[in-house]
Amino acid sequence: MFRGAFSIWGRDMRVLRRSLFSELLAVIAYPLTLYLAFGIGLKGYIADVEGVPYALFIAPGLISMTAVNAAFDESAWSMWFHRRVQHTIEEYRVNPITVYDIVIGKIFSGFCQGAIKGVAVAAVIFLMTPFRFPFPHLLAYLFFIILGSMIFSCLGTICGTTIDKPENIGRVQAVVIVPLIFMAGIFFPLSSYPAAILPAIRVLPTTAIFEGARQALLKGGIEGGYAAILIATAAVSFVLAVWIFNKKIEE
Repeated sequence: MFRGAFSIWGRDMRVLRRSLFSELLAVIAYPLTLYLAFGIGLKGYIADVEGVPYALFIAPGLISMTAVNAAFDESAWSMWFHRRVQHTIEEYRVNPITVYDIVIGKIFSGFCQGAIKGVAVAAVIFLMTPFRFPFPHLLAYLFFIILGSMIFSCLGTICGTTIDKPENIGRVQAVVIVPLIFMAGIFFPLSSYPAAILPAIRVLPTTAIFEGARQALLKGGIEGGYAAILIATAAVSFVLAVWIFNKKIEE
C-alpha cells in the first residue's frame, strides 16, 4: 500500500538532493532578510510585544512561513511541470499507480521540502539569537508546522493541477497566499485588529498555523481551537486535491 506514493516521493527527493545547497541558499535569503530588517533593525524602536522581545515574537512566524511557502511552491510547480512539460503524470498512469499514489506522493514531497527548508531557516535564526526553547515546546510547534505544510502542499497540488499557464501560479501566490500569510499576524499581534473583524481573522487557517505555532513555541501546549481548524482544513484540502486531480486527468 502506498508503494507508488513512496516511489514518487523518492524521485522528487533525489531531484532535490542534486541542487540542495543552492535551494537552501535561495530559500534562506528572504526570511533572513525580513528577520534582520524587522527583528534586529527595528528592535530598538519597537517595544516588547505582549511581554515578548520583538525579535523572538517574529521568529516562529518566519520559520513557519518558510516551511509552508516551500511546501506550496514545490507541490504547485512540480505538479505543473510534470503535467505540462515532462508529461511524467502520463508515465505514472501507465504503471500500476493510483490517483491517490500520485497526489499523496506529491503532498509528501512538498511537505518534506518545506520541512527541510524550514529547519534550515530555524538553524540560521537560532544561531544569530540567544533564544532557546524547551523540547516539549518544539514538539507542540511541529504539530502546527506539519499540518500547515500538508495544507499548503495540498493547495499547491490543486494549483499545479488546474492552472495551465505558469505565470498564473505566481498570481495565486501574490493575490491569495501572501495576503493570507501576512494577515495572520507574523509581524504584529492579532490584538491590533479592530474587534469587529478579529473573529474572522482568528478562523483563517493561516492564523491557526502562525499564531498557533507561535503560542506553542513560546508558551508550550496546543491551542484546541487552532488545532481543530487545521485538522479540518487539512482533511478538506486533501479530499479536494484528490478529487480535482482525478477529474483533471479524466478530461
